[in-house]
Amino acid sequence: MPSRSSIRRPLTLGLLGMAMSGSALAGGVPTLDTVIEIDYKNTLIGTASSASEGTISGDDLATRPLLRPAEVMEAVPGLIVSQHSGSGKANQYYLRGFNLDHGTDFATSLMSMPLNMPTHGHGQGYLDLQFLIPELIDRIQYRKGPLAADVGDFATAGSAAIDYKRALDTPFVDLTVGADGYRRALAAGSHRAGEGTLLHALELTGSDGPWVLNEDLSKRNALLRYSQGSRDHGWSVSAMAYASSWNATDQVPQRALASGQVSRFGNLDPTDGGKTSRYSLSYEWAKRGQNQQQRANAYVVDSSLNLWSNFTYCLNDIAANGNCNRGDQFEQVDRRQVYGGGVSQAWQMTWRGRPTELTVGLQGRFDDIGEVALNTSSKRLRTGTIRRDQVREGNLGVYVEQKIQWLEKFRSVVGLRGDAYRFDVNSDRAINSGQRNAQIASPKLALIFGPWRQTEYYLQASSGFHSNDARGVTSRINPDFRDPGFLTATERADPLVRARSYELGLRTAIVPNVQTSLALWQLDLASELLFIGDAGTTEASAPSRRRGIELANYWTPTKQLTLDVDAALSKARFRNSSPGGRLIPGSIEKTASVSATWNGSGAWSGGMRLRYFGPRPLIEDGSVNSKSSTLTNLQMTYAATQQLKLRLEVLNVFDRKVSDIDYFYESQLAGEAAPVADLHTHPAEPRTLRAAIHWSF
Repeated sequence: MPSRSSIRRPLTLGLLGMAMSGSALAGGVPTLDTVIEIDYKNTLIGTASSASEGTISGDDLATRPLLRPAEVMEAVPGLIVSQHSGSGKANQYYLRGFNLDHGTDFATSLMSMPLNMPTHGHGQGYLDLQFLIPELIDRIQYRKGPLAADVGDFATAGSAAIDYKRALDTPFVDLTVGADGYRRALAAGSHRAGEGTLLHALELTGSDGPWVLNEDLSKRNALLRYSQGSRDHGWSVSAMAYASSWNATDQVPQRALASGQVSRFGNLDPTDGGKTSRYSLSYEWAKRGQNQQQRANAYVVDSSLNLWSNFTYCLNDIAANGNCNRGDQFEQVDRRQVYGGGVSQAWQMTWRGRPTELTVGLQGRFDDIGEVALNTSSKRLRTGTIRRDQVREGNLGVYVEQKIQWLEKFRSVVGLRGDAYRFDVNSDRAINSGQRNAQIASPKLALIFGPWRQTEYYLQASSGFHSNDARGVTSRINPDFRDPGFLTATERADPLVRARSYELGLRTAIVPNVQTSLALWQLDLASELLFIGDAGTTEASAPSRRRGIELANYWTPTKQLTLDVDAALSKARFRNSSPGGRLIPGSIEKTASVSATWNGSGAWSGGMRLRYFGPRPLIEDGSVNSKSSTLTNLQMTYAATQQLKLRLEVLNVFDRKVSDIDYFYESQLAGEAAPVADLHTHPAEPRTLRAAIHWSF
């Protein structure tokens, strides 16, 4: 989807990714020494490598009503963000037939820092975006599928690169209050400091939530960013600090709701919740010269999580002790430091008389995980340790990509990426300790034809991968004493799981004021990761195949009004036949959204978004499915003066009583004689009003 900023101001075209931004076109291939201006009708035509990539501007996000910070990602067409626990926990994501769980198979970065956490206490590829400050986002570049050579792990369904602004037009204070004790204060500004610019922001957020159990959310968030020059020729250093604590209302079984044992917003374990923190220091450098572009980045991250959950209530406690005195709560712990960085070089040249762009890059990352653990607990007090590990996981990636303009209306993008991994696990059970090495090569190819009559066509085939949890890579026995298979032999997981993707698409601006993209795609994954509700973990499963079609439209009927309409259909199946069925539990099949933005010449502006979240199969044979949901959010802003703006947000405008998430598994309530297989659900929040004062100075 093209950026709205391409309509409001000239767009500087660039190379995609880490080494490829800020350049223009010559004969259809990006160059590095010329800047040209184009109008919105030609946005991305002549520059994109596929029909399923795009850029979302910060201006677009400014008019988007948000319940949670991570919902900025729903600006990516077809992507759904939900939640099944407290506001401090990473969200649940859905895209291209995937239940991405908390981030597996969708790689996301912020200011060149990868945000997905491998071998995480709560899930592989854990992607916590709660620390994002939407008002500071300059742009989000997204690419679906694994075509991008500069992105490695987790980029199977796609990837997104988020960049913060380097400066603000004016300093501001934004104060928001809302239903259920919601309050947020954000102060941000920038000013010249020496030869550069210092950007600073402080955010404080609290909320009780609509839940019977007071959520007691306490979030503290801060940013300092010093920069000189621009994204393509300059440098920046950024320091970030984030900490949060909360009480959680997890999913509850349908039978408890039907009997009145628990209300719609009630809970079965009032001690669930968590606390988390993230501190980072990052550096970015770029230099643009005649016919070349260099980039480098480095980062260090310190993060921690303590998460208390109870998905089965009394099942394990009754099985072990014959009663439910303790319950089935468990604690997941993750403490780590992450070190990494990368360098890249891009050259514009002529090869056999044809314009070409050659990029090479090197990336490295090391996760020093001091503690990743799964403990049993009761009322947040540990009662036992299922597994406790120290993990050192490192990877090195190298890539090369070449773009060639073969003919006036034919160009290609060829890429090759190689990744090497080292897993070193020190487990509390020596038999589950060990080291393993793994390597994988990922070729990429895109063929682009046109444009003819403002329409361009794309054909691509690419390979990508995601890594598996290091603990599963080295484990030899089952350490879970709650499980009947306790201490039995287990099969070690493959360290790296290959994905193969194929896509056919087009992008057109043939209709005046309308931009349309259409993509037909298929993705094969060598091993599926499935969420296991009663353990709060993931496990490797059978290979899978997903197919789908995506349509995105961007329409500007007037200078004041813009409309985004997108829809996606997908089909996900295990490739191995099974008596239990081939459907992939939780896989998304249908999504659609309609967004409208009004920016009139007067004092009023606003935005509206309708999101359709289709039904999902919850077990392999399709006999149990979640219901679909449609939610509508609204934002209205009144500029009282040039400095003072008043904003009203209405979330879930029609107060739809729908689910945010659904699972189907066995659980056991106090007083039940045996476990019961049931639908477990977490409700979407009810109609919520928020009012804000925005003062710039």
